[in-house]
Amino acid sequence: MKNRFLTKILVAVLLLSISSSLFAQKKWGGMTLYTVRNEMGKDPKATLKAVADLGYKYIEAVDYKDGKFYGMTPAEFKSYAKSLGLKPISIHMGAMTTSNADKLIADVKAAGFKYFVAPVPPMGMFKFDPKTRSLAMTDDVEHLTAVLDTISRKADAAGLKFLYHNHAFEFEKNSKGIVPMEYMLEHLDPKYVNFQMDLYWVTKAGKDPVELFQKYPGRFKIWHVKDMDKEGRFAPVGKGTIDFGKILANKKLSGMKYYIVEQDQVFDGMEPMEAIRLSKEGLIKFGFK
Repeated sequence: MKNRFLTKILVAVLLLSISSSLFAQKKWGGMTLYTVRNEMGKDPKATLKAVADLGYKYIEAVDYKDGKFYGMTPAEFKSYAKSLGLKPISIHMGAMTTSNADKLIADVKAAGFKYFVAPVPPMGMFKFDPKTRSLAMTDDVEHLTAVLDTISRKADAAGLKFLYHNHAFEFEKNSKGIVPMEYMLEHLDPKYVNFQMDLYWVTKAGKDPVELFQKYPGRFKIWHVKDMDKEGRFAPVGKGTIDFGKILANKKLSGMKYYIVEQDQVFDGMEPMEAIRLSKEGLIKFGFK
């Protein structure tokens, strides 16, 4: 009887250990709420719960209006994310200017974010064509660099880290013969400004992420991880042609601290939630942890 009792205890301890291990492994990796923006617009709390249930740990936000994140005050957003086991890591602030930066930075800090990200050249220094869904930036990369430097120092003073997120157009020479991405990397102080590398857009621009890591080591603190299908469209991680294994093998060289799954658009009847579920499987396939 005594041996049977001890056996039951040992089994219970073993099961608890396994359960705790699985729970610890359950939430990992990051995703951007841009992928599920429509769902967030309808029911942000239910959508965040669904994201947490898929096992993601880190989130990147893209919605800020009137001092609120998805309709929640900074404190409410931070508290609700924490209750789900989600950690706000980065936020895209397309509306940032040198004038409103202090207010935005204060709210971002209060909501628990760590990285303050410029998703495009701020203050009207880019244009978006809704018909072709293409982006283009102004030729004044020198002014852009000065603006980013000013805002980044404000973020640094508040204890936030500032990043610039690339698309493909930053790799195109402008009318002055300048490649904006190279200019920014070479003229912005890494103490204040680093980069969120979008692996899809770098590939779309015909560049090799690893070569950029080698040329500018330590500058790419967050990656946007999304795949490219044979037609050049966005695809879930592991369902396309990008060699994430090769890229991941060079994460230390890049300076990567976090990676964020993103899929700007879904195709062929796929739902955004299904896309980020498939991407989670792809992350496992390539060895992301």
